[in-house]
Amino acid sequence: MVDLTLSSAEQKTQAAARSFAAAYLADAAAQYARLPTPEARFQSLQPIYEAAVQAGLIRAQVPAAVGGTSFSLVESSLLVEEFYAVEASASLTIFGTGLGLTPLALAYQPTVRDFLAPFLTGRGSPLASLVFSEPNGVANWLEPGAPGLQTTAHQDGDEWVLNGEKMWATNSAGWDFQGADLSCVVCRCVEEDAVARASHPRDLIMVLLVTREDIRRNDPGCFEVLKHIETAGHIAVSGPHLKVGGIPVRSINLSLGPAHPVQYTNLRVPTQNVLCAPGTGAEVVTQSFDISAMLVGAMGVGIQRAVFDAALAFSRDPRGGTVPIGHRQSVADLLIDIKMRTETSRYLTWKAAHCLLSREGDHDQRREPALLAKIYSSDASVQSCLGAINAVGVSAYNAERPFGRFLSTALALPIFDGGNVGVRRRALQEVFMAEDYEPWAMSFPSPTK
Repeated sequence: MVDLTLSSAEQKTQAAARSFAAAYLADAAAQYARLPTPEARFQSLQPIYEAAVQAGLIRAQVPAAVGGTSFSLVESSLLVEEFYAVEASASLTIFGTGLGLTPLALAYQPTVRDFLAPFLTGRGSPLASLVFSEPNGVANWLEPGAPGLQTTAHQDGDEWVLNGEKMWATNSAGWDFQGADLSCVVCRCVEEDAVARASHPRDLIMVLLVTREDIRRNDPGCFEVLKHIETAGHIAVSGPHLKVGGIPVRSINLSLGPAHPVQYTNLRVPTQNVLCAPGTGAEVVTQSFDISAMLVGAMGVGIQRAVFDAALAFSRDPRGGTVPIGHRQSVADLLIDIKMRTETSRYLTWKAAHCLLSREGDHDQRREPALLAKIYSSDASVQSCLGAINAVGVSAYNAERPFGRFLSTALALPIFDGGNVGVRRRALQEVFMAEDYEPWAMSFPSPTK
């Protein structure tokens, strides 16, 4: 029998997340919205973030096997849903660190213990970031014959030298814009012998760890935030465009998402900072984003839950008629659609969380539900916000009501963390077209032999 009852631990996680959101997130937007610049709004989140660290919400995103307190990705999805149902920017900042630490958990070895340690103490406000996207896009980063990643690394003695530009990497600038406490920088090895041996772009992909101490040890100008970007939603999130290395700053269209451009310039890190050697990085990056795909599904659930609650409350007003407008079929049908999308998004997300950690099936099979959850829930959140706006009518256009804020938050979900059209649907296409694809392997248990 299928049982969707949460375990005792999952219920405790949900309750703790709900309590934290009520105490720290409910008033956050009202506070940072009054600040004039995106950088000031981001920095205003530091006390909330520090409270999250003290509450164990960073450790809760790190698997128990490597020192954290997480035993279930379902618990992670519950955290995300509860937070996103209340406020988005502080939430994404907190979960951005979780994503930044995911490669360390996936590629964990004793040599990276010290890099992870600051995030397990429950003190301070350490930020982590998975630094992947680039100004010219990364949808085709593994396409043979294409330019691929333009952030490069080469070895010089016992150091690796990093050069390139990055953007959209949540938290990568750090609180003072001098770098995150830990960045997992995805780059392309340009060592001549490695290039000569490579038969596919993935053979050159590596991940380097960059700490604030590394940045301080280097020459001034090795790390630079080029620009702080105003965005439509998530207006207090820092996802900068970075410069790494001695490369010219190009004219770039920076029209989407929470970004502060960042540049690295001949930044040197010791060889022990290699998390993933050339040829091993692509798999770790892909699996990290498979986990975040599931979490974007949970973000969509939280937004839809909040927008349904707000629309339902509004529908209890007669609005000058004889009965509450929720009794009108046109309004009721819109509310019904929002509720169905929300429940479907949640169940897809929970299914994805379960399958990603399942031992059954290969990874391509287990990642399919995460891709489905990301695509469906993110698109559904936009549809649900529009449905609520239509149900409420012109009153939804009043900035004192939350509907415009919900929509501006939801609009990011289909296009960030791997755009649905250019990345996530194409990944599903590859899964479907594989010769050994089993369409319902993740839908039903394996038959008893």
